[in-house]
Amino acid sequence: MVTVLHYQSLHSEGGKVIGSHHATHTCPYDYHIEIAHSPKCKVSKPVFPVIDLEILISPLYNPPSMKGRVLSLLSISLFFLFARCSSQDSYYLVGPPEKVKETRELLRLLQGGAKEDAGRFVLLNQIANNLKASGYPDRMNVFLTSYVERHPKDPFNAYYLFQVARNYHEQNALPIAAYYYNRILQNHPDLIIQGKSIHLLCLQELIRLTKESEYRINYYKEMQARFPNQLDPGSTYYYMGKTYETLGEWEQAIQMYNKFLKYPDTVIPENPEAQRQVFSFLAFHASDKRWTRESLDEIVKEIKTAIDQKDVRALLNLRAQVNFFAMSWEQDESESYSQASFDIGTFLRGSVVRYADTLDIDSNAREAYLETWGWTYRIATWYLYFRKINYPQDPSIHGRWEWAGIFFGEKL
Repeated sequence: MVTVLHYQSLHSEGGKVIGSHHATHTCPYDYHIEIAHSPKCKVSKPVFPVIDLEILISPLYNPPSMKGRVLSLLSISLFFLFARCSSQDSYYLVGPPEKVKETRELLRLLQGGAKEDAGRFVLLNQIANNLKASGYPDRMNVFLTSYVERHPKDPFNAYYLFQVARNYHEQNALPIAAYYYNRILQNHPDLIIQGKSIHLLCLQELIRLTKESEYRINYYKEMQARFPNQLDPGSTYYYMGKTYETLGEWEQAIQMYNKFLKYPDTVIPENPEAQRQVFSFLAFHASDKRWTRESLDEIVKEIKTAIDQKDVRALLNLRAQVNFFAMSWEQDESESYSQASFDIGTFLRGSVVRYADTLDIDSNAREAYLETWGWTYRIATWYLYFRKINYPQDPSIHGRWEWAGIFFGEKL
């Protein structure tokens, strides 16, 4: 038995729900499907019409760099689509004999008596599956897109076009796949299939496919607004923060990162150190940054002077006030005990510390090392580590230098 729950919310221009409509349909098949209408997404005028097919490219969803590629690829696809529109059912009678026989009967039933949307859904879905299983995904695409164009009000069109989008995605025709994901969001009500929202799946795929940050952030916002209970909030805030960073919208990025840290158990698969890195970023952002210097030569000269004069206060003021580390070469900066909290003055006062005249040979335009020795510590040789600050949100700080840490022992 198919149970179709049709739900539509009425929204004011401000997005407030002002009413709703429910309707239930049934039909004797083994499916449970929900249809949920959401407010229409922003849609532009058609870019071009092809016969009765309306192609919509939305400024909200379609990156400009992708638009030309999509239209070029679609023009090829549409040529074959409309070349086949007038063909007989024999175009779809392909594959093993048993599949051909089954598909012929399904087509007969589809043309003859399946009047209810849910009944047609079962027939169309099986025909499409037969075509794909027989090795004809392109004919499956033609079959489903042709049906959608002939039946624009079928409540299951989102599902049919999602199958088309997935087909193109699997064939690595990514611009066309993105076009269909967008088309579903713009023109068709949501469907819940096996507990999953088609619109949510489309948004997730578009985030993966879209390189332009301004469009990707819109997908995140829509997911948060429409599917707050189906998202991992920690990872969503992290990726939104990264996206805002690429846009140069630093205040928004900082807001997202602060929210991300409220979910300490969140793991970012491609960046296991995300929690530590974000914490360090926010700590630096909140600091006064007085320890930074305009040039590497300036900060190295001041440190050498402080060592010569055994000026502990000067050394303490010169070292980074956040994220400063002290560790051996074998350790990792992420290890908790690598964060320096020791009193450097204790080792300077009783030592005769010397330093190299020049920076270490491995120094470069982004980081530098100064060898020092004679410290009253179990390891007498220390390499002072300097790095150029990457902080584009503040041009007065970006590109300055800081004394960021200490490596104990001879270089490996």
